[in-house]
Amino acid sequence: MKKVIILGSGPNRIGQGVEFDYACVHCVWSLREEGYQAIMVNCNPETVSTDYDTSDKLFFEPIVLEDVFNIIEREKPDGVVVQFGGQTPLKLAKPLEKLNVPILGTSPESIDIAEDRERFRDLIISLGLKQPESGIARSKEEALKIAEEIGYPVLVRPSYVLGGRAMRLVYDTSELLQYIEEAVTVTEDKPILIDKFLDGSIEVDVDCVCDGDDVLVGAVMEHIEEAGIHSGDSATCIPHYTLDDEIVVKIKQQSKKLAKALNTIGLINIQYAIKDGEIYVIEANPRASRTVPFVSKAIGYPLAKIASKVMVGKKLKEIVPQVFQIKDVHPASDFLSVDFPYYAVKEVVFPWNRFPEVDPILGPEMKSTGEVMGIDKDFGLAYWKAQAGAGQILPQSGNVFISVADKDKPQIIDIAKQLLDLGFKIYATSGTYRFLQQNGINATLVNKLSEERPNIVDRIKNGEIAMIINTPSGKRERSDAYYIRRAAVATKTPYFTTVRGASAAVMAIKSYKEKGLNVIALQDMEAK
Repeated sequence: MKKVIILGSGPNRIGQGVEFDYACVHCVWSLREEGYQAIMVNCNPETVSTDYDTSDKLFFEPIVLEDVFNIIEREKPDGVVVQFGGQTPLKLAKPLEKLNVPILGTSPESIDIAEDRERFRDLIISLGLKQPESGIARSKEEALKIAEEIGYPVLVRPSYVLGGRAMRLVYDTSELLQYIEEAVTVTEDKPILIDKFLDGSIEVDVDCVCDGDDVLVGAVMEHIEEAGIHSGDSATCIPHYTLDDEIVVKIKQQSKKLAKALNTIGLINIQYAIKDGEIYVIEANPRASRTVPFVSKAIGYPLAKIASKVMVGKKLKEIVPQVFQIKDVHPASDFLSVDFPYYAVKEVVFPWNRFPEVDPILGPEMKSTGEVMGIDKDFGLAYWKAQAGAGQILPQSGNVFISVADKDKPQIIDIAKQLLDLGFKIYATSGTYRFLQQNGINATLVNKLSEERPNIVDRIKNGEIAMIINTPSGKRERSDAYYIRRAAVATKTPYFTTVRGASAAVMAIKSYKEKGLNVIALQDMEAK
């Protein structure tokens, strides 16, 4: 009997390993269906992949080269799967290949092209695609020079990270210096990556499965929060809800081009930013991403299982022949026909109530510990259900507090008007209050934290505020906004720290008030 070893994700931050665990378990099931003996290597007791009855054999060992190679020498497998455990096993692809271990799926060479920023940039240029300006710094001086050339704000992070750890959005030189001194060491072997941050762009995630000949796009997902929020922390929608079909079709074409150029065998995740109608490639990861379970449930096809069969030599046309028969394909997915009537919204769950000092604000470093999903034929209701699943019941009436950064003020006008039309009252502190009044929007002035009481935090604690829209101004100091957000968490008041999130919430409230809620079983949805 042929044997395959599957490498799991090893230890993760709490709540950040479940999606990889899902992919590993699906891989085990898929390989057993194909008549292989599935051997699992993972050392995380919190996972299903380490349950004694999941795989044929389980090695509870660290995901490091020496231990993994010992197991390989003992078991002599026909191949090793590295693409389902996130970044940890992916890093072992090259060293294992040097030890003549057969890697199943995408080759270590292709993985390296996608992971190595300079090689990946060359590939993007050769394919005629666009990327945000970026640079690689191997010293403090080099980092400052690159940031000056690209222009602030920039996104900085160490190379090869998972969960966006130590990733930060930096607005000026002093913040960059502080980041280098506090968060990371910059050396020749540990460079930092500096990317131009496309402010106000829409982020998009794409999951594809490829067998070397054919590429099928599982889904093009539109992020609800603006770019700059870690994809594991952003609410996401399948299909798109604000982007034009034309752009989504182009994203699909670019994804297929990239998957083929990287000779992908199995899964690949590609992230894009859309700004002013232009498509920019942020990165490509030739592995299962965090979004695979969500996409699989939304489209009704288990992508990790399909990818596992592809890795042992089967073709997509054999595995899912019915998908190739679809006449009018949906712009957002090759697995769906154009008349697919549902929206699926993934929302994330945060542990803020367990950490009373942490600022509950979203950024490029992942902080969520779980996710939920809402499905409906109406986008607003799908978003309402996702919010409810994450523990945030959106209000139908009451006072909404609005305080936004200057750059967000123009976009807030329409949101404020819609809230008034829905019967809400608006409260705002001086800056936002003046702006709303100038634009003919009726609001009530409320005191800042530093002004006389009752101030805004008092009002939140007294239960006078039903919803909060509060976008950060960019700087990271503990300001009024921090205390407002903490009060929101303490009182379980729904709050939004991005304009797009607030806009989706207003759509959700409107749909809920007009149509009410209906519930449908996942099985009934798939049957239709």
